[in-house]
Amino acid sequence: MEALELLSEYELERGKPMPSKNHAIIQALLIGALLNYNIRFSVLSELTLELETGPLTPDISVYPKLEVDWIHDEIRMDDPPLLVVEILSPKQYLSDLVEKMELYFAAGVKSGWLVQPTLKSIAIFTPEMESTMYTAGKMADPALGITIDLNEIFG
Repeated sequence: MEALELLSEYELERGKPMPSKNHAIIQALLIGALLNYNIRFSVLSELTLELETGPLTPDISVYPKLEVDWIHDEIRMDDPPLLVVEILSPKQYLSDLVEKMELYFAAGVKSGWLVQPTLKSIAIFTPEMESTMYTAGKMADPALGITIDLNEIFG
């Protein structure tokens, strides 16, 4: 059996491993925390971005507040989000997500969060690929003015 036959439809379509229970819990909690900023931002999950660096599907994308058109939906977004969040899955390599961050920033993303569930940590990356690691307390993203209490995510 070829390697491609072993990959699920989800993995083939999105180009990333299938998420786990912990991944899903963290994703839901982060979306909930980000929705505190829904006056300024639109929070989208698992939406494929058709960027100049190629198609990518972050776990969470944050855009400036978007208009909703219930009649004319969009399957892929061409404009880069302000923020992308990638959550490390059990069968994924950290280096793969760091490479994705570089692609996001090359396409115009302003901030990237890399979540490592096992370490209960979130690293905020800048477009210059500098990072700050947070493991407890309040995490502040200076590019967007967003603050998240990590105790609510990992507590």
